Amino acid sequence: MTSTLLHLAALVFFPALMALSASMDLLTFTIPNRICVCLALGYLILAAPLGVPAADILLNLSCALAILALAFVMFNLGWVGGGDAKLAAATAVWLGWSSILDYGVTAAIFGGILTLIILGARMAPLPAALGRFAWVARLHDCKSGVPYGIALAAAGLMQYPGSGIWAAAV
Repeated sequence: MTSTLLHLAALVFFPALMALSASMDLLTFTIPNRICVCLALGYLILAAPLGVPAADILLNLSCALAILALAFVMFNLGWVGGGDAKLAAATAVWLGWSSILDYGVTAAIFGGILTLIILGARMAPLPAALGRFAWVARLHDCKSGVPYGIALAAAGLMQYPGSGIWAAAV
């Protein structure tokens, strides 16, 4: 019974926090640190009991640190937000080196599509009924950025079934 719950937790935990991070970014243009911390700690708590080899866990941690460094360079250049940088690193620990390139390419494609959709929507006047919602008005504001956490989360969800922890859980 405990083993079944552990496997179920590994299959549900990551997708649930990815959905939460995307939702928070959409609604508030922020990804809370606690979500990224929970993602990273969740991997560390679940991986070993599921039988992920220690060497793979360490490799995934090195991947997350490399992505964190790269993402913070991008943050310093103003290309991504700080929450996006932390989310990318927290996602990288779950995906590891074997999936990180596919994750990056997928996130870039999804981010481009998301950006085009938002920029297109911003060209049209915002209906008054929708303008009453603060998050919709903020999303429609040309001075606002793009909630890129949505693209990062969607890309992470696409890559998750190819990860080592997924394989250990199923």
